[in-house]
Amino acid sequence: MKASKSSLPPGAPAGPADDWRIDRDRAVALFGAHAHDWPIEIVEETGSTNADLMARVKALPRRSNALPRPIVRVAYLQTAGRGRRGRNWYAEPGNALLFSVACVLPRPLEELAGLSLAVGVALVDGLRSLPVAGPGQIALKWPNDVLLEGDKLAGILIETAWSTDYASAVVIGIGTNVRGADELAAKLGALNADLPPQARGTAPTALSRALPNANLTDTLAAELNALEAALKRFAADGFEPFQPRWNACHAYAGREVVLLEQGVEITRGVAAGVDASGQLLLDTATGREAIATGDVSLRLADAAA
Repeated sequence: MKASKSSLPPGAPAGPADDWRIDRDRAVALFGAHAHDWPIEIVEETGSTNADLMARVKALPRRSNALPRPIVRVAYLQTAGRGRRGRNWYAEPGNALLFSVACVLPRPLEELAGLSLAVGVALVDGLRSLPVAGPGQIALKWPNDVLLEGDKLAGILIETAWSTDYASAVVIGIGTNVRGADELAAKLGALNADLPPQARGTAPTALSRALPNANLTDTLAAELNALEAALKRFAADGFEPFQPRWNACHAYAGREVVLLEQGVEITRGVAAGVDASGQLLLDTATGREAIATGDVSLRLADAAA
Protein backbone atom coordinates (compact mmCIF):
# COMPACT_ATOMS: atom_id res chain seq x y z
CA MET A 1 0.00 0.00 0.00
CA LYS A 2 1.53 3.29 -1.07
CA ALA A 3 1.49 6.21 1.31
CA SER A 4 -1.00 8.88 0.42
CA LYS A 5 0.46 12.20 -0.68
CA SER A 6 -2.60 14.25 0.16
CA SER A 7 -1.52 15.32 3.64
CA LEU A 8 1.59 15.62 5.77
CA PRO A 9 2.02 13.98 9.18
CA PRO A 10 2.38 16.45 12.05
CA GLY A 11 5.97 17.64 12.34
CA ALA A 12 6.95 16.75 8.77
CA PRO A 13 9.97 18.79 7.63
CA ALA A 14 9.44 21.76 5.39
CA GLY A 15 10.89 21.83 1.88
CA PRO A 16 9.98 20.84 -1.65
CA ALA A 17 6.80 18.77 -1.79
CA ASP A 18 7.41 15.17 -0.78
CA ASP A 19 11.21 15.42 -0.97
CA TRP A 20 11.41 13.57 2.36
CA ARG A 21 9.05 10.75 1.42
CA ILE A 22 9.90 7.25 0.30
CA ASP A 23 10.02 6.98 -3.48
CA ARG A 24 8.34 3.61 -3.82
CA ASP A 25 9.30 3.07 -7.46
CA ARG A 26 12.96 3.77 -6.72
CA ALA A 27 12.90 1.59 -3.62
CA VAL A 28 11.42 -1.34 -5.53
CA ALA A 29 14.01 -0.89 -8.29
CA LEU A 30 16.78 -1.05 -5.69
CA PHE A 31 15.47 -4.14 -3.91
CA GLY A 32 17.29 -7.38 -4.57
CA ALA A 33 15.56 -10.21 -6.40
CA HIS A 34 14.21 -11.79 -3.22
CA ALA A 35 13.44 -8.72 -1.11
CA HIS A 36 11.63 -7.38 -4.17
CA ASP A 37 8.90 -9.96 -3.50
CA TRP A 38 8.32 -8.93 0.10
CA PRO A 39 4.95 -7.20 0.67
CA ILE A 40 5.81 -3.63 1.68
CA GLU A 41 3.20 -1.37 3.25
CA ILE A 42 3.86 2.36 3.68
CA VAL A 43 1.49 4.35 5.90
CA GLU A 44 1.41 7.93 7.06
CA GLU A 45 0.93 7.25 10.76
CA THR A 46 0.32 4.43 13.19
CA GLY A 47 0.77 3.73 16.86
CA SER A 48 3.54 1.20 16.33
CA THR A 49 4.50 -0.83 13.28
CA ASN A 50 5.62 -3.60 15.64
CA ALA A 51 2.22 -3.68 17.33
CA ASP A 52 0.44 -3.66 13.95
CA LEU A 53 2.33 -6.70 12.70
CA MET A 54 2.25 -8.50 16.06
CA ALA A 55 -1.55 -8.45 15.97
CA ARG A 56 -1.55 -9.94 12.50
CA VAL A 57 1.00 -12.69 13.02
CA LYS A 58 -0.60 -13.76 16.30
CA ALA A 59 -3.64 -14.69 14.22
CA LEU A 60 -1.63 -16.94 11.88
CA PRO A 61 -1.73 -20.71 12.17
CA ARG A 62 1.22 -21.87 14.25
CA ARG A 63 3.28 -23.63 11.64
CA SER A 64 6.54 -22.94 9.83
CA ASN A 65 4.86 -22.19 6.48
CA ALA A 66 2.30 -19.80 7.96
CA LEU A 67 3.88 -16.76 6.27
CA PRO A 68 5.27 -17.42 2.77
CA ARG A 69 7.50 -14.35 2.86
CA PRO A 70 8.25 -11.56 5.37
CA ILE A 71 5.89 -8.58 5.58
CA VAL A 72 7.30 -5.05 5.88
CA ARG A 73 5.36 -2.16 7.38
CA VAL A 74 6.79 1.36 7.23
CA ALA A 75 5.34 4.45 8.93
CA TYR A 76 6.42 8.06 8.64
CA LEU A 77 5.15 8.69 12.16
CA GLN A 78 4.69 6.31 15.09
CA THR A 79 2.73 7.77 17.96
CA ALA A 80 3.55 4.89 20.31
CA GLY A 81 6.93 3.76 18.98
CA ARG A 82 9.04 1.91 21.52
CA GLY A 83 12.66 1.07 21.99
CA ARG A 84 14.30 -1.49 24.19
CA ARG A 85 12.96 -1.87 27.78
CA GLY A 86 9.80 0.05 26.85
CA ARG A 87 11.52 3.38 26.16
CA ASN A 88 9.77 5.75 23.80
CA TRP A 89 11.42 6.12 20.38
CA TYR A 90 11.41 9.81 19.46
CA ALA A 91 11.58 10.63 15.75
CA GLU A 92 10.39 13.38 13.42
CA PRO A 93 8.54 12.30 10.23
CA GLY A 94 10.86 12.28 7.27
CA ASN A 95 13.98 12.26 9.43
CA ALA A 96 13.81 8.67 10.64
CA LEU A 97 13.18 5.40 8.85
CA LEU A 98 10.74 3.45 11.01
CA PHE A 99 9.68 -0.02 9.94
CA SER A 100 9.00 -3.54 11.14
CA VAL A 101 9.45 -6.92 9.50
CA ALA A 102 7.24 -9.88 10.41
CA CYS A 103 8.47 -13.37 9.59
CA VAL A 104 8.18 -16.98 10.68
CA LEU A 105 11.51 -18.67 11.31
CA PRO A 106 11.75 -22.48 11.35
CA ARG A 107 13.32 -22.43 14.81
CA PRO A 108 11.88 -22.85 18.34
CA LEU A 109 12.14 -20.02 20.85
CA GLU A 110 15.33 -21.33 22.46
CA GLU A 111 17.07 -21.25 19.07
CA LEU A 112 16.40 -17.54 18.52
CA ALA A 113 19.36 -16.50 20.68
CA GLY A 114 21.42 -13.90 18.90
CA LEU A 115 18.74 -12.90 16.40
CA SER A 116 18.96 -9.21 17.31
CA LEU A 117 22.75 -9.35 16.89
CA ALA A 118 22.40 -11.00 13.47
CA VAL A 119 19.98 -8.23 12.47
CA GLY A 120 22.55 -5.69 13.69
CA VAL A 121 25.19 -7.24 11.43
CA ALA A 122 22.77 -6.99 8.50
CA LEU A 123 22.07 -3.32 9.23
CA VAL A 124 25.78 -2.48 9.37
CA ASP A 125 26.39 -4.26 6.08
CA GLY A 126 23.37 -2.60 4.48
CA LEU A 127 24.31 0.89 5.65
CA ARG A 128 27.94 0.41 4.65
CA SER A 129 26.75 -0.48 1.15
CA LEU A 130 25.64 3.14 0.77
CA PRO A 131 28.27 5.70 -0.32
CA VAL A 132 28.97 6.80 3.25
CA ALA A 133 32.17 8.52 4.33
CA GLY A 134 34.24 6.31 6.62
CA PRO A 135 32.05 3.18 6.42
CA GLY A 136 34.11 1.58 9.19
CA GLN A 137 32.69 4.18 11.59
CA ILE A 138 29.34 2.36 11.42
CA ALA A 139 29.67 -0.22 14.17
CA LEU A 140 27.75 -2.36 16.66
CA LYS A 141 27.00 -1.90 20.36
CA TRP A 142 25.77 -4.94 22.26
CA PRO A 143 23.05 -6.01 22.11
CA ASN A 144 20.74 -3.96 19.86
CA ASP A 145 22.31 -0.72 18.63
CA VAL A 146 24.10 0.46 15.52
CA LEU A 147 26.52 3.34 16.09
CA LEU A 148 28.03 5.97 13.83
CA GLU A 149 31.26 7.48 15.17
CA GLY A 150 30.23 6.27 18.62
CA ASP A 151 26.72 7.77 18.63
CA LYS A 152 23.44 5.91 18.17
CA LEU A 153 22.35 5.62 14.56
CA ALA A 154 19.81 2.79 14.71
CA GLY A 155 18.04 0.56 17.20
CA ILE A 156 16.43 -2.87 17.03
CA LEU A 157 13.46 -4.25 18.95
CA ILE A 158 12.45 -7.89 18.42
CA GLU A 159 9.24 -9.39 19.76
CA THR A 160 8.00 -12.97 19.56
CA ALA A 161 4.33 -13.46 18.63
CA TRP A 162 4.30 -17.22 19.12
CA SER A 163 6.58 -20.20 19.17
CA THR A 164 6.26 -23.97 18.77
CA ASP A 165 8.74 -26.84 18.77
CA TYR A 166 9.37 -26.18 15.07
CA ALA A 167 8.80 -22.50 14.35
CA SER A 168 8.61 -19.00 15.82
CA ALA A 169 6.80 -15.92 14.56
CA VAL A 170 8.76 -12.75 15.24
CA VAL A 171 8.45 -9.06 14.52
CA ILE A 172 11.66 -7.10 14.05
CA GLY A 173 11.34 -3.36 14.63
CA ILE A 174 14.06 -1.06 13.28
CA GLY A 175 14.48 2.67 13.71
CA THR A 176 17.24 4.47 11.83
CA ASN A 177 17.99 8.18 12.21
CA VAL A 178 18.51 9.35 8.63
CA ARG A 179 18.44 13.15 8.89
CA GLY A 180 18.03 15.90 11.48
CA ALA A 181 20.79 14.86 13.89
CA ASP A 182 21.16 18.27 15.54
CA GLU A 183 17.43 18.67 16.10
CA LEU A 184 17.17 15.16 17.51
CA ALA A 185 20.10 15.64 19.88
CA ALA A 186 18.65 18.94 21.13
CA LYS A 187 15.21 17.41 21.69
CA LEU A 188 16.51 14.37 23.54
CA GLY A 189 18.93 16.51 25.49
CA ALA A 190 16.05 18.59 26.78
CA LEU A 191 13.95 15.52 27.58
CA ASN A 192 16.80 13.84 29.46
CA ALA A 193 18.29 16.88 31.17
CA ASP A 194 17.19 15.75 34.64
CA LEU A 195 18.51 12.20 34.28
CA PRO A 196 21.91 11.11 35.63
CA PRO A 197 24.53 10.44 32.91
CA GLN A 198 24.30 6.65 33.23
CA ALA A 199 20.56 6.74 32.53
CA ARG A 200 20.67 8.89 29.39
CA GLY A 201 21.78 6.27 26.91
CA THR A 202 24.00 6.77 23.90
CA ALA A 203 23.79 10.17 22.22
CA PRO A 204 21.87 10.11 18.91
CA THR A 205 23.20 10.84 15.46
CA ALA A 206 21.93 10.53 11.90
CA LEU A 207 23.13 8.93 8.68
CA SER A 208 23.44 12.35 7.04
CA ARG A 209 26.52 12.88 9.22
CA ALA A 210 28.36 10.45 6.92
CA LEU A 211 26.14 10.81 3.85
CA PRO A 212 24.86 14.39 3.39
CA ASN A 213 22.16 13.39 0.87
CA ALA A 214 20.92 10.46 2.96
CA ASN A 215 17.25 9.69 2.36
CA LEU A 216 14.63 7.20 3.52
CA THR A 217 14.29 5.49 0.12
CA ASP A 218 17.88 4.37 -0.35
CA THR A 219 18.24 3.53 3.35
CA LEU A 220 15.16 1.30 3.29
CA ALA A 221 16.36 -0.56 0.19
CA ALA A 222 19.86 -1.08 1.60
CA GLU A 223 18.60 -2.38 4.92
CA LEU A 224 15.98 -4.70 3.43
CA ASN A 225 18.43 -6.18 0.95
CA ALA A 226 20.84 -7.02 3.77
CA LEU A 227 18.04 -8.32 6.01
CA GLU A 228 16.74 -10.69 3.35
CA ALA A 229 20.00 -12.62 3.20
CA ALA A 230 20.56 -12.43 6.97
CA LEU A 231 17.14 -13.82 7.91
CA LYS A 232 17.56 -16.69 5.48
CA ARG A 233 20.96 -17.53 6.93
CA PHE A 234 19.78 -17.23 10.53
CA ALA A 235 16.82 -19.49 9.79
CA ALA A 236 19.23 -22.16 8.56
CA ASP A 237 22.19 -21.80 10.93
CA GLY A 238 21.33 -19.51 13.87
CA PHE A 239 23.73 -16.86 15.14
CA GLU A 240 27.00 -18.79 14.99
CA PRO A 241 27.94 -17.81 11.39
CA PHE A 242 27.34 -14.14 12.28
CA GLN A 243 29.69 -14.18 15.29
CA PRO A 244 32.95 -13.32 13.45
CA ARG A 245 31.29 -10.49 11.55
CA TRP A 246 29.68 -9.08 14.72
CA ASN A 247 33.03 -9.11 16.52
CA ALA A 248 34.69 -7.42 13.54
CA CYS A 249 32.13 -4.59 13.80
CA HIS A 250 32.26 -4.32 17.62
CA ALA A 251 32.43 -0.64 18.59
CA TYR A 252 33.71 -1.27 22.14
CA ALA A 253 36.22 -4.05 21.43
CA GLY A 254 39.07 -3.96 23.94
CA ARG A 255 37.58 -1.04 25.88
CA GLU A 256 36.50 -0.91 29.51
CA VAL A 257 32.72 -0.98 29.86
CA VAL A 258 30.20 -1.15 32.66
CA LEU A 259 26.99 -3.15 32.74
CA LEU A 260 24.04 -1.38 34.31
CA GLU A 261 20.73 -2.72 35.57
CA GLN A 262 18.11 -0.02 36.16
CA GLY A 263 20.91 2.53 36.23
CA VAL A 264 22.97 0.67 38.84
CA GLU A 265 26.36 -0.81 37.95
CA ILE A 266 26.41 -4.59 38.32
CA THR A 267 29.78 -5.38 36.76
CA ARG A 268 32.57 -3.93 34.66
CA GLY A 269 35.37 -5.26 32.51
CA VAL A 270 37.02 -5.13 29.13
CA ALA A 271 34.70 -5.96 26.23
CA ALA A 272 35.94 -9.06 24.43
CA GLY A 273 33.22 -9.54 21.83
CA VAL A 274 30.39 -12.08 21.81
CA ASP A 275 30.28 -15.87 21.84
CA ALA A 276 28.53 -18.18 19.37
CA SER A 277 25.16 -17.65 21.09
CA GLY A 278 25.42 -13.85 21.18
CA GLN A 279 26.37 -13.49 24.84
CA LEU A 280 28.63 -10.55 25.66
CA LEU A 281 32.11 -11.58 26.85
CA LEU A 282 33.65 -9.42 29.55
CA ASP A 283 37.14 -9.82 30.94
CA THR A 284 36.68 -8.85 34.59
CA ALA A 285 38.93 -8.80 37.61
CA THR A 286 37.74 -12.32 38.45
CA GLY A 287 37.97 -13.76 34.94
CA ARG A 288 35.92 -13.89 31.77
CA GLU A 289 32.13 -13.63 32.15
CA ALA A 290 29.42 -14.32 29.57
CA ILE A 291 26.46 -11.94 29.82
CA ALA A 292 23.08 -12.86 28.35
CA THR A 293 20.79 -10.18 27.00
CA GLY A 294 18.19 -9.00 29.47
CA ASP A 295 17.18 -5.86 31.32
CA VAL A 296 20.71 -4.48 31.21
CA SER A 297 22.50 -1.56 29.55
CA LEU A 298 26.09 -1.30 28.38
CA ARG A 299 28.14 1.88 28.66
CA LEU A 300 31.75 2.83 28.16
CA ALA A 301 33.28 3.15 31.62
CA ASP A 302 34.32 6.79 31.16
CA ALA A 303 30.83 7.72 29.88
CA ALA A 304 29.09 6.12 32.87
CA ALA A 305 31.13 7.98 35.47
